[in-house]
Amino acid sequence: MQKITPFLLMDGRAEEAMNLYTSVFRNSKIVDVSRSGDNGPVFSATLELDGERFILLNVGPKSEFNASVSFFINCETQAEVDELWDKLLAGGGAPMQCGWLKDKFGVHWQIIPSALGRLMRDKDPAKSQRVMQAMMKMVKIDVAGLEAAHRAA
Repeated sequence: MQKITPFLLMDGRAEEAMNLYTSVFRNSKIVDVSRSGDNGPVFSATLELDGERFILLNVGPKSEFNASVSFFINCETQAEVDELWDKLLAGGGAPMQCGWLKDKFGVHWQIIPSALGRLMRDKDPAKSQRVMQAMMKMVKIDVAGLEAAHRAA
């Protein structure tokens, strides 16, 4: 059991978020659901998203998220970046700069390919700087663009 679990206060849409998040991430499942009344709306839900537990709690329309807390997703391939990016933006999300997005519930995510860190850690400071400059111009991170910046003379 993980010691620290993200606990998200939802604006009355916990069931919708629960269903979206468990459909987006592989190896995910709904662990537990508590409802208000016999067949009422979801009061709280515990999820596993790719092995990490999250708890969602419905608190009503006064709950809002901001970018001071986000979830970093390390992606191995451009295809994984593209898939997660599209699924988390679906239905009203908003893309942001440098691989960040806000989903339709207002939760902030960083969809980052592992290539970014590898290329930015290059011992040649000119190469890592070019990668940084390329990334700063991107909304969704493009691995081919980062690699081109890294190779540039």
